[in-house]
Amino acid sequence: MKTNAINNATGRRQFIRYAGMSAFGVTFLPGHLSTYSPSNLKNNILPRSTPEAQGVSSQGILDFLKGAAEGRNEIHSIMVMRHGHVIAEGHWSPFHKDYKHTLYSLSKSFTSSAIGFAVSEGLLTVADPVIKFFPDDKPSIVSDNLAAMQVRHLLTMTTGHDTGSMGNLRGSDGNWPKAFLAKEVVHTPGSHFLYNTGATYMLSAIIQTLTGETLMEYLKPRLFDPLGIEGHDWETCPQGINTGGYGLRVRTQDIAHFGQLYLQKGMWNGKQLLPASWIEEATMKQTDSQEGDGDWSQGYGYQFWRCTPGCYRGDGAFGQYCIVIPEKDAVVAMNSDSVSMPESMQLVWDYLLPAMKDSETLPADKKLQKLLKKSLEALTIQPPQHQKNVALQSSVNGREIKFPSNDLGLASLRLEFSANKCRIKLVDTYGTHTVVGGINEWNVGDNARVEPMSLLAIPGRTSVPTKIAASVTWPNENELSLTWKYVENAHTDTINLKFEENTVTISFLNSVSAGREQEDPRADITGTLM
Repeated sequence: MKTNAINNATGRRQFIRYAGMSAFGVTFLPGHLSTYSPSNLKNNILPRSTPEAQGVSSQGILDFLKGAAEGRNEIHSIMVMRHGHVIAEGHWSPFHKDYKHTLYSLSKSFTSSAIGFAVSEGLLTVADPVIKFFPDDKPSIVSDNLAAMQVRHLLTMTTGHDTGSMGNLRGSDGNWPKAFLAKEVVHTPGSHFLYNTGATYMLSAIIQTLTGETLMEYLKPRLFDPLGIEGHDWETCPQGINTGGYGLRVRTQDIAHFGQLYLQKGMWNGKQLLPASWIEEATMKQTDSQEGDGDWSQGYGYQFWRCTPGCYRGDGAFGQYCIVIPEKDAVVAMNSDSVSMPESMQLVWDYLLPAMKDSETLPADKKLQKLLKKSLEALTIQPPQHQKNVALQSSVNGREIKFPSNDLGLASLRLEFSANKCRIKLVDTYGTHTVVGGINEWNVGDNARVEPMSLLAIPGRTSVPTKIAASVTWPNENELSLTWKYVENAHTDTINLKFEENTVTISFLNSVSAGREQEDPRADITGTLM
């Protein structure tokens, strides 16, 4: 099926705006989070190898790392696989290989896989009409275009809507399927491409309607357990349906395993999990996408994008990637907080792809291999570095800062300094919270953001639990800067305290606003040092 394209970029921008991307690295919705506890899976550790043993130049990977360091995007992790072997794995501290990471729209490719399983089990076909699954939620008058909308149109983002649907879903009474079906279908389904995250949500809702299980529960024995994906979680809508189009958090190695499953045409550990025919159908060009010649203009499959070099990928906002390169028998998994997604993906095309040679092996270069190993182990995101203000630090240590009524619900804040750490105690509408920051260094410890709206969140948005890597520094003689990096999500929050006698003013800057050169939406708060 080939369709006329309309500007996909508009749909992606609408999703990011409606999703409320912020410093907290999650899509902020009035929903819940469904979670699986880790299990002890031992049989999914893929073999490690040197790059040259798999026909890849170590220098090319080193060039990638250099390009990442010189670019404006913050890369969090990278895993490169060739011929079924992990040839490079790196995590920029304070991010860690055992931490899950928010996927944003890379979640869509996992949702598509659930439909593949359901089709293979005879539960539905891609030609089934969407309204078939929601008899109680369809409007009283069903338009011809709505009646013609099929599962395949949800998969290919060709539902016929002229604008994205997530705003309609979030603005509803909590019944998201009903809100989706109530939205006018302007175009004939299949005729126009529009990036539409609500369409992916409906795929999740269909799985739950058919099976009585959430999307995540359905995928657990079919995908997550076989691939060794553990400790994952997935956001849900108010009705307890996994959001589908975003909200999944897994580790970087899990993304790589997922890509390797697709590279192997659905085969894993000698067992055919997904039919090879589904893999081919899902990853081929099913429809035109946006106009132009970039990586979002090469066509769209079933929740997978085609790429300029002729391969395919799942991707998520701010640079979450599962890139599958069949011609090179390779997979690249990457997480980041990218200011520019095209720039972060271009690093793969510029450095990693040329490093993958056609020969099965390359001569061993032990000097380069040793340098690469050392470089991967030393990857770090440096916290802000400034001189300590010993006098002011001593003056404010242990004193309470009280605040008048404000939109963030902050009542008081207390700073308690030790030799190399600062304990920040906040009291707000939701109770008392503590974050421990290292002075000029990261401290992860037991820092965690749990409660909705806690820790000075942007009003109107809901958080997902996350570890926090925190650092504290004095940028000048009367300002203290708190940096909170949400290491199980994607973004960073900077909270600046300016001291003027007994007055303290807090200002904010999240990494998304900073990347867009915009002001943070949170107003300054002025309090009194007691």
